[in-house]
Amino acid sequence: MGSFLSSLVGYNDSPSEDSSSSEPSRVLAFHSSPRWQLHFDSAKETPKLLVIDFSASWCGPCKFMEPALKDMAARFTEVDFVKIDVDELPDVAQEFGVQAMPTFVLLRKGKEVDRVVGAQKNELEKKVEKHKTLQAAA
Repeated sequence: MGSFLSSLVGYNDSPSEDSSSSEPSRVLAFHSSPRWQLHFDSAKETPKLLVIDFSASWCGPCKFMEPALKDMAARFTEVDFVKIDVDELPDVAQEFGVQAMPTFVLLRKGKEVDRVVGAQKNELEKKVEKHKTLQAAA
């Protein structure tokens, strides 16, 4: 029943199946603006780092980054990772000024602390590493 209700509000907390791994993903995917807004509002209340992956199903570089993002989510358990498809939630992409995919926006308490544009796995990992350690100071 819970997954049925989640499907109605466009929230997917079940792992997306990845043929290369039997591990469940810690990357949450949002498919409705109201459900995203609820999550975003609750994230503003915590100093926890939030990484938003703005991508599209047709985007080759986005697909390239998917395994890396899942790996980071598994390793950096103190960080929340979220995936938003710009075609499904264009209003959210516009709100964050996304102009290219993939774009990764790093937030703390609802405020942007950093951004990575493009399939730059090493750059994203460096910025996540940098900002996750700043959590205590925030």
